Amino acid sequence: MNMTKTAYAATQNTVRTPRGIEYEAFARITHRLKSSAEKGRGEFGQLAQAIHENRQLWTLLAADVAAADNGLPADLRARIFYLYEFTNQHSRKVLKDPDEVDALVEINTAVMRGLRQTGVAA
Repeated sequence: MNMTKTAYAATQNTVRTPRGIEYEAFARITHRLKSSAEKGRGEFGQLAQAIHENRQLWTLLAADVAAADNGLPADLRARIFYLYEFTNQHSRKVLKDPDEVDALVEINTAVMRGLRQTGVAA
């Protein structure tokens, strides 16, 4: 019985859902945005890298919701695409003024809350 529990626990840790993977990506990048912005201009390279990774993530999401076979409701797809456009544009502002990073962090955090909701089709 103990071996069964151990095997199940190991499997449980390695099985990931698409929502879980998306959440982890947002969490990792959001943490990088926050921590690099807190370090200030002295670590501008880290902030620029975090911005780049955030843009890549949002570009992937935009491509996914733009696909004709995407199963999300059209309204949600449109809102995600709008957030992609805003994030891309606002990223330029953050590169000029790191104090502007809060909006990107807030958007990512809101998406993470949505991904953590249960009972919602993804």
